[in-house]
Amino acid sequence: MQAAIPVEGFRPSEIEHRYGPNVHILYHPVALSLLARLGAPESTQPGINGYLKMLYQTMVDTVINAEFPRRRMTVTSRMVSVTPQGRFETELVDPECQVVSVDIARAGILPSSICFDRLNHILNPAGVRQDHLIMSRVTNAAHAVTGAGVGGAKIGGPVDGRVVLFPDPMGATGSSLGTAIDLYKSGEYGRAYKWITMNLIVTPEFIRHMTRRHPDVILYAYRLDRGLSAPDVLATVPGERWDEECGLTDQHYIVPGAGGLGELLNNSWV
Repeated sequence: MQAAIPVEGFRPSEIEHRYGPNVHILYHPVALSLLARLGAPESTQPGINGYLKMLYQTMVDTVINAEFPRRRMTVTSRMVSVTPQGRFETELVDPECQVVSVDIARAGILPSSICFDRLNHILNPAGVRQDHLIMSRVTNAAHAVTGAGVGGAKIGGPVDGRVVLFPDPMGATGSSLGTAIDLYKSGEYGRAYKWITMNLIVTPEFIRHMTRRHPDVILYAYRLDRGLSAPDVLATVPGERWDEECGLTDQHYIVPGAGGLGELLNNSWV
């Protein structure tokens, strides 16, 4: 097997913005249509999980195409029993790329499982791992988010040389994901090849928090929600007047958002 080919050549369609090169807000009309259905007031189980599965299968494929190393390999087809020309060379995702998908309970349980399953079909399963973090928002008396706490963790080992994925649907404040990445960067788990967050919806506040706290992290999302911004700010290219953009209520819920997705995914309202 030849050495891995540098990641280049694949560029997903994205919206224009001024948030920096590590931020990728995908332009994907099919995904945006599914996301609109997922966030509709009438959406319930089992439809919610169905939409989520389709959205994350598409997103993880995009991330693999854009961020994972590839190899030039010889592939044998069934036609080799008929002719020696039943072999050909092509560029494939490097099957030995090692990955960790991090489940951040509770909204991230199903997205991480979807990504884990997809990765096992594309890569050597021996190099694919799923970790689990129990996290919750820390709020003040006004119910505004002041941080995030880790209530428990099941981390399967070091992340040296691995791509580490954080498939968490709603990027609101960035507190939970920032804290999760802090945990992995604490020194105990080594140095990852890449850190990648995978969100359905993000806010300008989330992007600011993540890019300042972890400037090496790569962000992928389907939609940018900044619905509480002034009309003249909304008329600008995202990130052009970043300090004036707003996508969160005082209680740090995303607007327009998709409602309490953690509650909807688990049919649990506490």
